[in-house]
Formats: sequence, C-alpha cells, structure tokens
Amino acid sequence: MSRLYDTAEPSLVDEELLQKAVEEQGPQDQAGQIAKEEGMQYDEVCQLRLDYKNILKIDHLWQFTSLTKLQLDNNIIEKIEGLGRLTNLKWLDLSFNNIEGIEGLDSLVKLEDLSLYNNRISVIENMDTLLNLHVLSIGNNFLAQLENVIYLRKFKNLRTLNLAGNPICKEDRYKIFVAAYLPELVYLDFRLLDEQTREQAFGKYQYAIEEMRHNEAQERRAMDARQEQEEELQLHRDAFVELLNGPYLFDSMYADDAEAAKLAYLPGVSVLLETYPSPYSSHLVALCVQVFEIGLAQRGRREDEVKSFFDCSREAVDDNQQRAAQIAADFEKARRQVMSEIQQATDARLLEAQLNHCSEEINQLCDSLMTQELQLVDQLEDIIKDFERNISDMVAGFIEVCRDLENHHHEKLLEIAVATLERVAKNELEEDMPDDVRMLFVDKDTVINAVSASHDTHLLKIDNREDELMTRCNSWMSALMKSVQDEEVKRNRKRISEIHNYIDYVRDQLDEMQHEHH
Repeated sequence: MSRLYDTAEPSLVDEELLQKAVEEQGPQDQAGQIAKEEGMQYDEVCQLRLDYKNILKIDHLWQFTSLTKLQLDNNIIEKIEGLGRLTNLKWLDLSFNNIEGIEGLDSLVKLEDLSLYNNRISVIENMDTLLNLHVLSIGNNFLAQLENVIYLRKFKNLRTLNLAGNPICKEDRYKIFVAAYLPELVYLDFRLLDEQTREQAFGKYQYAIEEMRHNEAQERRAMDARQEQEEELQLHRDAFVELLNGPYLFDSMYADDAEAAKLAYLPGVSVLLETYPSPYSSHLVALCVQVFEIGLAQRGRREDEVKSFFDCSREAVDDNQQRAAQIAADFEKARRQVMSEIQQATDARLLEAQLNHCSEEINQLCDSLMTQELQLVDQLEDIIKDFERNISDMVAGFIEVCRDLENHHHEKLLEIAVATLERVAKNELEEDMPDDVRMLFVDKDTVINAVSASHDTHLLKIDNREDELMTRCNSWMSALMKSVQDEEVKRNRKRISEIHNYIDYVRDQLDEMQHEHH
C-alpha cells in the first residue's frame, strides 16, 4: 500500500539537490543560463518538483517562501515536517510515501489541494487551519473508523474527496454515510455524488444530522462569544487597563493576604467589614472602572494623536517636496541661463561668479530640506511628550487615590487591633476566637506586625499594577519613538544623498563647461 524503500541510499533534501531541481525545472534557454550564472533566488521559485528522489526527510525548504505548488510524491518520507515557512502553498502532493500521521500543516492556511494518497495514515486529524481546502486525496491508507469522516465537516469549501482503498470503504453504509455528513461534497472517489445517493443519505441520517447541526451551531455561538471576549480583552490590553473594569484588583489584594482572614475575627472588624470594606471595595472598584474607562478613552485619543502625527508628517513631507521641486526648477532655469552666459563669457571672473552662484543655490536647497526635516522631528517629539504627560498624570492620580483608601483602611484596622489587645490584657474579651487569632495578642508587636503585613500585601498589589501599567506604557512609547526616529534618520540620509548627488552632477557639468571654454 505505501511506498517501499528503494535499494539505493535514501537521499537528503540538501543545497545540491535543491539547486539541481531548480535548474532542471527553470528556463533552459539563454534566460536559464543567465539565471544559473547569477545564482538562483529560491524565494522567487513558485513551483518545485522533488518526486522520485528517494527522499527520507523533508528539510531545507524554508527559503522557498513563494512556493504555491510542491511535489514530494513517490519518495520514502515518514513524517510531514519542514513546511512551516511555505505559507503560500496552494497545492501539495505527498502521495506514495510512508507517512503515518497528519501533522506539520498548521501554517499552510492557503492550501487548496492536498494529496496524501497511498501512505500509512490511520486518522484524519490536525488539519483545523486548512479551511481553504477544496480537494483532499487520502485513499489507500489505513483509515478504519468511518465516524472519522465527520471531522471533514469543518471544511466548508471541500468539494472533492478520495477515500478509496481504505478499510472504511468496505462498510455497506460507507457512501451514504459520507454523503450525509458532507452535504457540500460534489465528487467522492472520483465519481459524482448523484441525487439518489443524497436522498438516501438524508432519509437515513436526517435526525442525527439535525442534532449535529444544532450542536455545531451552539459551538459556533460559544466560539463567537469567546472570540468577541478575546477581542475585547485585547482592546483592553492595548489600552494597558485589562482587568481593571471590575473587582479584580481588590480581590487580588485579599487573595494573598494570610493575615486578613485572622484579623476578620476581631470584635468590631465584622462591623468594619460591613460598613467599611464594602464602601472600600466598591469605592476602589469604582476607581478601577474609572481608570479603565479613562484608559480606553486615552487609547482612542492616543491613536488619534499618532494618526494626526503621521498625517502631519506626510503633509509636511509633501509640502517639503513641492517646495524642493520648485527650488530645483527655479535653479535649473537660472542654470540654463548661466550656462548660456558661460558659453559666451570671455571674462574669467564672471565665469567664477556664475559657478559660485550655482553652488550657493544648491546649498540653499539643501538647507531648506534639512530645515523641514528638523521641524518634523520637533513635531513628533511634541506629540509624544504630550501623550506621555497625559497618560502619566492619569496613572499617577489613580494610584494615589488607591493608596489613600488603603492607608485609611489600615488606620481603622490598627485602631481595632490595639483596642482588642487592651481588652485581652484586662481579660475583658468575651468573644470566641480561633487559637491562631488569639496568638496574635501575646504582645503589641505581634498584633501590629500582623496588621502591617496585611497592609503591605495590599500596597504591593497596588504597586505591582502601577509598575506594570507604567512599564507597558513606556515600552509602547519607546518603541513608537524608536521606529519613528529610525524612519526619520533613513529618510534624512536618503534626502541628503540625493542632494549631494545632484550637486555633484551639476558641478561636474559646470567643470566640463569650464574646460571646454578654456
């Protein structure tokens, strides 16, 4: 069923084999000779045949990023691998090999035609991303579970399927089962699925299919909801304020606070928890939601500012280019006049004056362009500084209010703890408390340390959230600044190079004119 090993030594996909294959399949005329002399650009090759090469392992194909068609049939390949970078593949033939499992195809999302005919595959799987699949040939393999065909329902574009030669084809219900569960299929095992077969299939599996459709619809809705949730969370991440639209920060402050559970037993703390942490938590949650909303609005303003900056930059560049073109046109007009005068000039001093005049005009062009670029850099710095100031002020204000609330809470808790300590010392404490809570009141230091430890835990959570928010804001701004500055440097260098080349060209022409004149 699968391909037998040749008696010859298995070959490797190496540089030599690839170069030879590309040369053989490329143009054979003069164009081919030129290509051979200049070297093969693998990233420009669109089709590649590596069939009948006795290949055991797929390797070294990562350079062929433009490939749309790849033939690896009639080899002795045991594993699908090394194809991850070939993201433009539409047609892949791995038939007549020794492949045991479907894998390594995740990134080939453009794949339309896949042949795995005549291998050793027992399960159809690991193809979830190949949603553009039109043709699948997986006949002459070891597929033994007919229900495995249901996996192919997710491929809504699948029209041609070959399963012939698998154990599942021996089942009486095979054809009707496939027709029922893959209603969009047009060709099965190289034959058109006729209406009679479809009607039979519908009649036999109607209720099972309806139930499956219902389940699939539910799954789709759940998936859409998850995707929507993920997109919303990503929006929040982009604004650096994820998980601030609710009690997450407040809950996290108490989640890791071992002392808080003990201190909750203190007489009076229960009242404090009823009257204070509720407002404390609701106040803090309200603040978190407030900063969350500010963060989202800030993200919108930030995007507007960045867009505005790039719009302004483009406008300034366009204006700059128009002015530069006008300056160059004026200069050319003057230069032609000077050239005419030089040709007729008999006075060496006049000739020198005209040359100097031309050089001065070019220098002015250079200065004008450089001035425009400096203005662009200044404009960028102003926008970034304004944004940095805005978001920094917003973050600082939020964190300070959180700290004020926490400090107030800490003072109240400390008052209760010290009062309880005094009552314990006078044996006035009647309330029942667990032993580990009573242990807090052996002396003043112990109880104060417990309250302080709880306070430190809360402040640490607030500090960590502040650090994370500030770090990500600064990181985003630094990356933006660097990319903009890098682009400016590149553009600046290019412009200066263009100016220098133009100056050299004009001066060379003037030099030639001067020599001719003499």
